[in-house]
Amino acid sequence: MELRIAKSYLSQGIQIVSKAVPSKTTMSILECILIDASGNNIRLIANDMELGIETVVPGLILSRGIIAVDAQIFSSIVRKLPDDDVIIFTEGEKITITCQKAKFTILGKDGTDFSYLPEIEKKNEVRISQYTLRDLISRTIFSISGNESSGMMTGELLEIRDNRLRMVALDGHRIAIRNVELNNSYEDRKVIVPGKTLNEISKILSGDTDKFVSIYFTDKHALFEFDDTIVVSRLIEGEYYRIDKMLSSSYQTRVTVQRKEFLSCIDRATLLVKEEDKKPVIIMIGEDSMELKINTTLGSMDEIIEITKDGDDMNIGFNPKFLIDALRAIDKEEITLYLVSPKAPCFIRDAEETYCYLILPVNFITID
Repeated sequence: MELRIAKSYLSQGIQIVSKAVPSKTTMSILECILIDASGNNIRLIANDMELGIETVVPGLILSRGIIAVDAQIFSSIVRKLPDDDVIIFTEGEKITITCQKAKFTILGKDGTDFSYLPEIEKKNEVRISQYTLRDLISRTIFSISGNESSGMMTGELLEIRDNRLRMVALDGHRIAIRNVELNNSYEDRKVIVPGKTLNEISKILSGDTDKFVSIYFTDKHALFEFDDTIVVSRLIEGEYYRIDKMLSSSYQTRVTVQRKEFLSCIDRATLLVKEEDKKPVIIMIGEDSMELKINTTLGSMDEIIEITKDGDDMNIGFNPKFLIDALRAIDKEEITLYLVSPKAPCFIRDAEETYCYLILPVNFITID
């Protein structure tokens, strides 16, 4: 096999597919990127058996072939090469990589041992702009669980009803929900996509409103196709939590506040919180203002901000990080908090129901 590829294209292709190379595996072939030039295109493929990514790299095929190359070594070599065309030549399992006066010779592996991406039948396509999908992921992904033993909490629910797409993430302490209207109507569908898949997809997407992602589902897989890239992921099996039963429209206290001011105040409070601390920020809601207090081993802080309130006064405590994550995911100037009691969830949502963030409160000792 002999290929000529511009370094910029090759680097970009490696960067895309490397997201599906496992950091730890007992199968050395999975630590490789497959270079497949057996057809009319140069394809780079990586597959950890849960997530697989394939992308087409522009280049010249001088002679066809296929080989697997260690992803880490290959990526490091290409990154350090001059900005010029790269020649990749293989003879058996020996790979020669040349660029200007630089020449590397490394060993590859038989490409026939590599596991290709599963074949997914492309039917019942769902189309969404790259910008919208990336935006939905970024505004919900922080609420998934990072604990691998948490099962479906490590994924996000993608629910399609007619022309609406809802994405839901939760970790047992909070819920993030985003709703968006699609350009077309589709068959109703509910799937749980691993958070890792969505996180990696969001890094690859261009975020262009004029470019689209085509999504296809089977019972066990989801396929995302955009630009010259295909991402195939296993779905998390099982029935997702009954989110609608966790949501409530009733409240005892409704607070409207300037989002940036509220966010800045909580952000300042976290200056006194060590990473290992579990200290809550205490919010004391009065008639036309609320006072935020925090007390840690490093010191204390309190600040008063103006609000519009409907309902009862209330003192309630929250993990400040959870509040910050939710507030950063909202781009409205004003937000509304709905509270039932100091021990019940707080809802931050808009009237149009484009977003809803649920945060569980935490117990606290009253500060005098």
